[in-house]
Amino acid sequence: MGKTALLGAAGAIGKSIADAFRAVGTPYRVIGRSDQILRQTYGADPLAEIKPWNPDDGLSVRQALAGIETAIYLIGVNYWQFELHPALMRKVLEHAKLAGVGRILLIGTVYPFGRPQSNPVTEDHPRNPHTFKGKMRKEQEDILFAADEAGKIQACELRLPDFYGPNVDKSFLWSAFLAAKKGGRAQLVGPIDTPHQFVFVPDVGPTVLGLLQTPGAWGHRWNFAGSGTTTQRELVTKIFAMAGSRLRMMVAGKTTLRLMGLFSPLMREMVEMHYLLTTPVLMEDSRLVKLLGSVQRTSYDDGIRLTLEALPARR
Repeated sequence: MGKTALLGAAGAIGKSIADAFRAVGTPYRVIGRSDQILRQTYGADPLAEIKPWNPDDGLSVRQALAGIETAIYLIGVNYWQFELHPALMRKVLEHAKLAGVGRILLIGTVYPFGRPQSNPVTEDHPRNPHTFKGKMRKEQEDILFAADEAGKIQACELRLPDFYGPNVDKSFLWSAFLAAKKGGRAQLVGPIDTPHQFVFVPDVGPTVLGLLQTPGAWGHRWNFAGSGTTTQRELVTKIFAMAGSRLRMMVAGKTTLRLMGLFSPLMREMVEMHYLLTTPVLMEDSRLVKLLGSVQRTSYDDGIRLTLEALPARR
């Protein structure tokens, strides 16, 4: 498999992938903008090699990727700066090739599909994004796979739905976990009764490791449907019940998001993607299962229990 680097390693998905490497005793490199955050996150792991970088600087990219065979692309941008995604991919790809990187695995999203023409959504579903964010993520994908088709680098993508898990504070469900465990009211974005998919973050790492070890994964995009189709209401009800708390929640719709967006750039940008809560993209992942033989898929009951256990008790 060669030496692997996690680009943009400080987030929840990066930690999950690092856990998978640690579980099999495989050394890996973590790369990110902040040396301090990388050391706080990975400094206690003797298998982790820490390399800070500036992805906007070609020399910094080449130095960070020296000696790396496979790069896992996890680089995030602010939600209101999605125009940076294609530019970052072009720069990193150019200098990764110069550094001798042979393979890049992109952690992707459902955004490039746009509104689903049918459900469930397979890998063959048309990519016809109607949102700016979807167009930027589609362009990011196209840049990477054009390099694969040209024989310049091997590419692979794993598309994920929304996510949750222990200490994953950027999840739609995080407010519900906090409220159920510590008191208060869950702050949700609705509607909350439409079908939805979530992946338990610790399941991502083993799936990525499986792709890295499977030659047939390369040159393709793969869907991962996570723990299956549910609704926000069903999950939030389970969260409060498992915590032994009375269900209390507030649900913000699209109009409320617009009003909140007057004061918050994050809320303002969420309006564009609200369609995912009314016409959700429900991925089908039988091809991934056939490729890998099986995938780790934690049940929602177990995922909720583990997430609640990781939270400190109410004072």
